[in-house]
Amino acid sequence: MRTWLVTGGAGFIGSNFVRYVLEEHQDVRVVNLDKLTYAGNLKNLADLPAARHHFVKGDICDPGVVAEAMAGAEVVVNFAAETHVDRSLMDAGAFIRTDVEGAFVLLEAARKLELKRFIQISTDEVYGSRETGAYTEADAPNPRNPYAASKLGGDRLAHAYFATYGLPVIVTRASNNFGPYQHPEKLIPLFITNALMDRELPLYGDGLNVRDWLFVRDHCAALDLLIARGVNGETYNIAAGNERTNRDITERILRLLGKPATLVRQVGDRQGHDRRYAVDASRLHALGWKPAHHFDRAMDDTVRWYESRTDWWREVRSAAFEEYYRRQYGSR
Repeated sequence: MRTWLVTGGAGFIGSNFVRYVLEEHQDVRVVNLDKLTYAGNLKNLADLPAARHHFVKGDICDPGVVAEAMAGAEVVVNFAAETHVDRSLMDAGAFIRTDVEGAFVLLEAARKLELKRFIQISTDEVYGSRETGAYTEADAPNPRNPYAASKLGGDRLAHAYFATYGLPVIVTRASNNFGPYQHPEKLIPLFITNALMDRELPLYGDGLNVRDWLFVRDHCAALDLLIARGVNGETYNIAAGNERTNRDITERILRLLGKPATLVRQVGDRQGHDRRYAVDASRLHALGWKPAHHFDRAMDDTVRWYESRTDWWREVRSAAFEEYYRRQYGSR
C-alpha cells in the first residue's frame, strides 16, 4: 500500500481530493494532516474508509508533527493554506505564517525523504489582474493582495528547493474552484446559502469582476495526472475556460433556486479587487487533461448539493461566521 500525505485535507479542495484519490487508487493510503481551523471540517471526511484514510490534527508549521505525518510518504500534496482574500486584508500575518512558513517546514521535511512528488498548490491570483488574454506559466507574477503574495512566497520556496536540493516539486496555479464542501465565506456557497435563507446577496461593486470557474473534481483529476506525468520543477496552470462575471454567477444561482433578483444588494467594492483573472492551461492540456464537467451541469449539481445538505452548511455558518459576515458586509 502506497502512502500519500495530503495537508489541508479537511478543507474544501483538500477533502475533495482525498475522496478522489481513495476512489481512483485502491492501492493508496492517505495520511491527512489538517489544523482544523474554521475552514477545516471533519464532517467532510466522515464516510471515508478508516483502513485507507488516517487523519492527523496538526499544524504544518510544526516540524515535529510534519515529520511524523510525512514518514513513509511517497507523494505530498500541500493544500494547507489561508485562502480567503477578504480575511487577508484584515490579518495578513496569519497568511504569511501558514502559506510561507508552513510551506518551508513541509519542504524541509520533504528534502530528507525519497519522495516521488511534492505538489505545491497555488492560485492564479499570483499573476494579478489582466484585462485581455491569459497568463502563461512564463509570465511574471504580480500579486496584488496579501493572500496572493503569501501564496507566491510558497511557490518561490518550492522552486528553490527543486533548484537547490533536487526535490521533485511541481507548483500548480488553479483558477477559482467550486463544488461540494466549499466554506460559505466564498462567493458561490455564500450566495447559495443566503438565497436558501432568503437573505440578501452582497455583491461587490458593479459585479462585473471576471473569474474562470473550475469544478473541483476536474481540479482533482488534473492533480492526479500531474502526480503521474508532470515534469519536476515546472509550474502548471489549471483552468477550465469558464469565464463568468460575479453578476452572472449571482443571477444563475437565483434562477436555479427560484429566488427574486431583489435579494441582490450591491456593497462597496473590496480593497484592491482584481478585475479579471485568466490563465492559459495549454501546458496541462498537452499532458492529456481537459475538464470533464460542463459548467452549467456542474453549477446545477453544486446548487442542489447545498440545497440537500442544509445539515452541513447550517453548522458551518456558526455564530463566529455570522460575526465575520456582519463585519464584512454589514448587519443585514
